[in-house]
Amino acid sequence: MPEGDTVFLVAHRFAKAMTGKTLLRGEFRVPQLATVDLAGREVLGVGTVGKHLFTRFSGDLTLHSHLLMDGMWDVYPAGAKWRRPGHHARVILTAADVQVIGFRVHDLKLVATSKEHDLIAHLGPDLLDPQWTDDHLKQASANLTADPARELGIALLDQRVMAGVGNLYKCEIAFLLGVTPWTPVSEVDATRTVLLARKLLLANARSGRFDQSTTGHLDRNRKNWVYERTRQGCYRCGGKLLVRQQGHDVQRRPTWFCPKDQTGPYPAQ
Repeated sequence: MPEGDTVFLVAHRFAKAMTGKTLLRGEFRVPQLATVDLAGREVLGVGTVGKHLFTRFSGDLTLHSHLLMDGMWDVYPAGAKWRRPGHHARVILTAADVQVIGFRVHDLKLVATSKEHDLIAHLGPDLLDPQWTDDHLKQASANLTADPARELGIALLDQRVMAGVGNLYKCEIAFLLGVTPWTPVSEVDATRTVLLARKLLLANARSGRFDQSTTGHLDRNRKNWVYERTRQGCYRCGGKLLVRQQGHDVQRRPTWFCPKDQTGPYPAQ
């Protein structure tokens, strides 16, 4: 599932292409919205909260979408051939010189712009919120430690704690804290954890690149400390990494960690 910074960059590209333009075509290919036509509406902007994307139109109308595991908003010149199969298109937005296609986007809802908050009221503070304050930090820290026995990795992925962290950042944050993702949240500094999460997401969101780095390097073999480095080993010590599953059912995720550089519990298998 894309991290919050990926969704942020998708929205930025979408907004740059479409903001201020009037739709010549605004078509949905999902049953619940199949009769809706957005043609004639102006695109006022595109924004994100965590992993949720909001496209705002004239007339107090907002389209909510979520990428989940396989969704994407692609931008093309008007009339250009799509890079993805047409039967995967769920939303088609076309202006005079550009088209934006939502492929396999999920949780599509049209709501009054004034009611957007109702869709995200359950979320914790957005780590990429441009209006971030110390109050956001305090709230996220309190959310993180609300259940002291909860595994750190599980808490980090809970968007009700703070919005934007995905599996990549979960693994990397735990590594940089020096603990395994199965460590109880009571054993980490909550404020440091939140600030680290925000720092990593901000750095990648501001880079303008989709190839995330947590080490500061862009080479594919040096981008991350532990995430998906089974073959290369730990970027810090070079030692063998372990990978275990964390979470249950649809929340189950492969989780990389270094048993030398990270202390704390982890499953035997």
